[in-house]
Amino acid sequence: MPFRRYLPHYLMIAPFMVLFAVFFLYPILSGLYYSFHDWNGVRVPEFVGTDNYSKILASRDFSRAMGNLFAYIAITVPLGILVALGLALLVDSFTGRWSNFFRNAYFMPVVLPAFLAATIWRWIYAPNFGLLNIVLGWFGIPSVNFLNDTGTMLYALIAVDIWVSAGFNMVIVLAGLKNIPTELYEAARLDGASKRQQLFHITIPMLWPVLFFVLTYGLISAMQVFDKPWLLTGSSFTSYGGRRNALLFPVMDMMGRAFGGVKFGEAAAYGFLLTIAIIVVTGVMFGLRAWSERR
Repeated sequence: MPFRRYLPHYLMIAPFMVLFAVFFLYPILSGLYYSFHDWNGVRVPEFVGTDNYSKILASRDFSRAMGNLFAYIAITVPLGILVALGLALLVDSFTGRWSNFFRNAYFMPVVLPAFLAATIWRWIYAPNFGLLNIVLGWFGIPSVNFLNDTGTMLYALIAVDIWVSAGFNMVIVLAGLKNIPTELYEAARLDGASKRQQLFHITIPMLWPVLFFVLTYGLISAMQVFDKPWLLTGSSFTSYGGRRNALLFPVMDMMGRAFGGVKFGEAAAYGFLLTIAIIVVTGVMFGLRAWSERR
């Protein structure tokens, strides 16, 4: 029988399938179940239909979190790609020891623990004695409380995010640069093409698949932002988002509802709304890519 014939193969993948079912499928299905129930983690879940979804969509915190997220994505994603591309071009212009030095230096923030990166930047942003305010003082600019001023909090977070993520994106873009045939640049130089023309007519078009990956990954990561604003604002499950919720984001709101408000049903519904949004954004990105390739 076919089953007996392939039984050794099934047994070999059985450990993975068991772990996959326990730690991936079961949490998803149980989360979907609880998203339609009012549950505080102790008493028996009470079925409420789509009330959890309605409460979330109608809440003021959800509107503020989504507004912050849209502004964050609109600035962070394109600016992060530009910085990563610039760093990759800079590193690619060096050879040997200097190339390795700059590549390692720019990648260093990626491997730093999140709490350590947040601690460094909280010291940089600190009012009066922070490094950034000391530099601003040299130019006669008054001290700014970057992490407590609603006009600067989002931009302070964006600077930290780009500092942390640029190295990762730089390595990916750099790998794409290394795969571009040098013959294309040699032919362009023979035809009298300038550096700028080579960048826009050779480098960027040849890097499009890599840039598409960086863009898609950046969008998905930005929609799940949590640790950096949480740590920068010193948040807890009962107090998060910073002053006037200027750094409130969907995942933070979800965590606060679950472990601060003990509303696990609402948190589960929040998670599925965010998952649907990520799936839609990813689908749109791949649809746009397929459409552009057919043109």
